[in-house]
Amino acid sequence: MSFKRIFAISLRFGYLLKHNKIRFINIFAWAFFDITVWGITTLYLDGVSKASFSIFTVLMGGAILWLFLIRVQQGFILPALEDVWSRNFMNLFASPLSFTEYVLGLILTGFLTTIVGFSFILIIAYLFFSYSIFQFGFLLIPFIFILFIFGLALGAFAFSLILRFGAPAEWLIWILPFILSPLSSVYYPISALPIWAQYLAKTLPTSYIFEGMRNFLINGIFSLENLIIGFIVSFIYLAIAYWFLIYNYRLAIRNGLITRITAESF
Repeated sequence: MSFKRIFAISLRFGYLLKHNKIRFINIFAWAFFDITVWGITTLYLDGVSKASFSIFTVLMGGAILWLFLIRVQQGFILPALEDVWSRNFMNLFASPLSFTEYVLGLILTGFLTTIVGFSFILIIAYLFFSYSIFQFGFLLIPFIFILFIFGLALGAFAFSLILRFGAPAEWLIWILPFILSPLSSVYYPISALPIWAQYLAKTLPTSYIFEGMRNFLINGIFSLENLIIGFIVSFIYLAIAYWFLIYNYRLAIRNGLITRITAESF
């Protein structure tokens, strides 16, 4: 395994951003609009509500952490899509680059772009609405870590769909986090869901994170048990997603799907 080849995957995406500034829209523009809309909406709700807690603080915290998850997933899958769009995917694996090195390069790229994008989100939230995510203190570290692991799992699963089904699977990549959002209890407690949906919600690590966030902000209560469950479930999803990714890569090599993906027009 070569770190130079891993870093080269990340560096290549950096050059793409440098020479095509429009790509920065995905990193900055959507986050700016989302935070602005949510900030204004939650400030309004906070003003008209008679709740005993700050709706603004709770909903903005959920919105920022949810954007972090989306940023991780997209940071992983976008460099892979760039290689498919440019029909360069097959060329990469004709080189000494291994698939594991390529995946690690995607993870590194996702990590770096997430840092940049998330920092921008925090700056906008603070400058426009005087909101600081650091009010969670040390709890922010496990919250962010679990969301990062689950975001990588979503990115790996999305990449698997591209390898397996080619271009038609692209539409699912963009909506994948939003499919899970109703069960993640980002803006409302799990108890607000139907009974059958509550059981499904508890299979997602995101539900433990956002429930923990709300309990801490509203009641000042922190559940270590839920945090540990979130850790375990997120790593289970990552392991399953990586196995699924490797399985579909080998299937694509064996059945010639790599050639089809390269030849298809998105």
